[in-house]
Amino acid sequence: MNQMTVTAAESMMTKDDVAALILAAKKQAGLTWEAIAEKIGMSPVWTHSACVGMNSMPKEKAEAVVSLLGLPADAVGVLEECPNKVWPQTVPTDPCVYRLYEIVGVYGPTIKALIHEEFGDGIMSAIDFDMFITRVPNPKGDRVKIEMSGKFLAYNSW
Repeated sequence: MNQMTVTAAESMMTKDDVAALILAAKKQAGLTWEAIAEKIGMSPVWTHSACVGMNSMPKEKAEAVVSLLGLPADAVGVLEECPNKVWPQTVPTDPCVYRLYEIVGVYGPTIKALIHEEFGDGIMSAIDFDMFITRVPNPKGDRVKIEMSGKFLAYNSW
């Protein structure tokens, strides 16, 4: 394959293609999401989400990921692209992801009611949003702590 063909093929990469390259390079380098995030100056949650195509990266962050993982230069542009945030509408079978769906299914109406009591009629933003996942030691078995913080967005009356 000549250089022009490789360049043309790389410029046709999709977010899924770049995500696969990132996951392979991460595994080969033996890096964690925490380590990658630290090296590019972002949170592990945002870093993973952007690396798998669910967020767009600012150019300097995309360049940092590409440099860190030794990816093709054209991956920068793909990481900068706006995402198409489509996920399966059926309940997934992966046990970890399924449990998150279960939490929302069971506690979603409660969370909504408590948000409305505290803030009024509106929603929590998933755009102006932070999330942190930490390990909490516990004698009965370590616990997973998921903290989510999103800007309150009131519904407009018109």
